Amino acid sequence: MKITQITRKDLFDAMVVEKVNWAGSLEETEFLERLYDLKSMPSEDSRFPDAAGDIWQHRVNNDDWDEQWVFSDSRFNLMNGDDEVLLKFLAETVDPYVRPDVAESKRLVQLYNKYLKNDGFELAEKSRISGKPIYVGRNIGVSTAPGISNAHALFSGTDITYVTQQITRMEAAVLNDPGLAIGTAKELLETCCKTILSERGVDAPKNDNLPRLVKLTAKELKLTPNDIPAQAKAVETIRIILSNLATITDGIAELRNKYGTGHGQAASSKGLGARHAKLAVGAASTLAVFLVETHREGNES
Repeated sequence: MKITQITRKDLFDAMVVEKVNWAGSLEETEFLERLYDLKSMPSEDSRFPDAAGDIWQHRVNNDDWDEQWVFSDSRFNLMNGDDEVLLKFLAETVDPYVRPDVAESKRLVQLYNKYLKNDGFELAEKSRISGKPIYVGRNIGVSTAPGISNAHALFSGTDITYVTQQITRMEAAVLNDPGLAIGTAKELLETCCKTILSERGVDAPKNDNLPRLVKLTAKELKLTPNDIPAQAKAVETIRIILSNLATITDGIAELRNKYGTGHGQAASSKGLGARHAKLAVGAASTLAVFLVETHREGNES
């Protein structure tokens, strides 16, 4: 249990103060049945055979339990259980089926993350259904790959939903699944380059490697302001820097494919670690931000 009781208590107290209806648009038993088998859980009222019965009695029929009773009920392990139990519960409270109002869900996620981040966790968007975000809990640790916060800021609220999902996925995987983070970093760059080329009416080669794809993208962009001295030399220098960043990302991805887990290696072999993932993710994020900002600046001028 890495999410401490102090954090949990602070979080639950905040939910009480904010008058958060954790069940959303559902009845409380209907909400809890999405996470627990209430029919197999014991009743605390001798008149009923299971938890479903006593919850109905005390929350619907008599309404003599307070609205936040579930936080202190030991059957649901929200105060003392595994981190995954708490994170799934919180994620369910902002599920589109439970809480259709996207703005309200985002507000609650911000509230939850204010406390969860103290212990290295957060709720983050994993995917979308009917245009509405699905959130999952994740361990974010104590460090973030360089450049990724800028990428989040750049793509937040854009129409490039797939790109934002890639950023979220690789950030979540840096510590827990470095191989996935590395592979996603390469995919992020490929997606950004192909999107930029498509928006500029340029056909991207289908089977080109990443450095050549970045080189082609850079060729289509105006990389420096008009009024800097020796503009041609500056453009060439920037292209070299971009190429090097792309080569780093591509090279680490190739290493991951050759020496990482899941590619026919011996059971004792070890894949690349978090430090390799941070390098790939940092390079890819920095490069993606520069390319997209340059592309947008060119479109606005």
